[in-house]
Amino acid sequence: MSRRIPASARARAFGAAVVVLVVVTGAALAATRPWERAPACPQVVNNPSWSVARRWDEALLDAIRRALPNPPVHARNLFHLSVAMWDAWAAYDATASGYVFKEKLQAGDVSAARNEAISYAAYRVLTARFIKAVGADKSLGEFDDLMDSFCLPIATTATDGDSPAAVGNRIAKGLLDRVKTDGSNEANGYADPDYKPLNPPLVVAKAGITLTDPNRWQPLQLEHMISQNGIAVTNGVQQAVGPQWGHVTPFALPAGGASGAPIDPGPPPRLGDAATDATYKAQAVDVVRDSSLLDASSDVTIDISPRAIGANALGSNDGHGHAVNPATAGSYASEIVRQGDFYRAIAEFWADGPSSETPPGHWNVIANAASDQLAPDLRIGGSGPVVDRLQWDVKMYLALNGAVHDAAIAAWGLKGRYDGIRPISMIRYLASLGQSSDPSRPSYNKEGIPLVPGLIELITDTRIGSPMAGLAGHEGEIALRAWQGNP
Repeated sequence: MSRRIPASARARAFGAAVVVLVVVTGAALAATRPWERAPACPQVVNNPSWSVARRWDEALLDAIRRALPNPPVHARNLFHLSVAMWDAWAAYDATASGYVFKEKLQAGDVSAARNEAISYAAYRVLTARFIKAVGADKSLGEFDDLMDSFCLPIATTATDGDSPAAVGNRIAKGLLDRVKTDGSNEANGYADPDYKPLNPPLVVAKAGITLTDPNRWQPLQLEHMISQNGIAVTNGVQQAVGPQWGHVTPFALPAGGASGAPIDPGPPPRLGDAATDATYKAQAVDVVRDSSLLDASSDVTIDISPRAIGANALGSNDGHGHAVNPATAGSYASEIVRQGDFYRAIAEFWADGPSSETPPGHWNVIANAASDQLAPDLRIGGSGPVVDRLQWDVKMYLALNGAVHDAAIAAWGLKGRYDGIRPISMIRYLASLGQSSDPSRPSYNKEGIPLVPGLIELITDTRIGSPMAGLAGHEGEIALRAWQGNP
């Protein structure tokens, strides 16, 4: 694979060529004075307040935006970068405990040693992870450029000794060796060779649906398949992502065990199961209702200020806002917006449009922005002494991305364990059976979708002038009020 030469490396190469030219032509050269110290590496101009850890986190986010979206894999990459940077920082602290690397080092300039060790560790981890990724040429070039901006030669690959470069290289090697058998199957492109979907693909562009089991996952077949960040994919049938992920080595979660579900709330509702059939159908209705709220033509407005949204109990979305702004001791001003616009913006953010860093990366973007607002008053846990930005960042990234990595293991572990149905398949299948609300009306089927006035209705009157006139020819079928466009 071709590698882009970093800009400053090209400049050095050009400078060397000029020197050779001068020598060949007999021009006089200034004498080298070995007792004079080489000039210090120039300070990075862009975002001078960023720590070296922040710069590597941003470089990884850029690489994720170029690569194919794969949230559990990207969560793992973010976590492993965070481990490498934390271990390099902790190596020069007498009391901090490294996650993988346990050695303790001393340096005359601890700050410089940490920056260098962090950079070599981060560089080795990221180049190993993205060398085969989509956008690798640009991503590897960005990693090279970042090293070049620190005046750190990438050709320094030694792992022996106590130099910061060797320490960083050793940290990366130890980490990469350790996670080769962490259950992700990285060596084979993170694929699960044993997983085969039970249901045939759903051809989204065509009417109808065929399911072998309405409680199991179904891949989608799209006519023009574009990944979440705008990359064209030639295979029109989706492939399952990470069915084995519940078996990946976690950060703080217990191991997934034989089931691959370190956090197991039990199976999802199942159609046809006496205890959970009604919940299955109610969840389908909830998805249709949520989709209807994206309607761009709706004039319904909502208050999105902190006085109306937030104050949720841990792990829930049950809050009704905050009565008082703790910073001003006054109430928050209302912020009234169109409901559909707000919900589409939220959906677009989490649905990952073009150039997305995927949900694991979103949390890093949010954390970086929050940290910028808190700086320079950075206190671990909100109390205690102020810490410098590097200490804050390496600790924040380890905690955040350890949690994100564990969340991916928990979520994808449940996907793999129960292989649950996806909403589009659930809704299409229920609607294809008919309605389950009224045995006296047409298209009744006890396994069909419940009717909800104004949301899920039976198509009956399609005469000109009626609300369902545009559905003529589909009498007896089910009509849903749902948003048809992209967010």
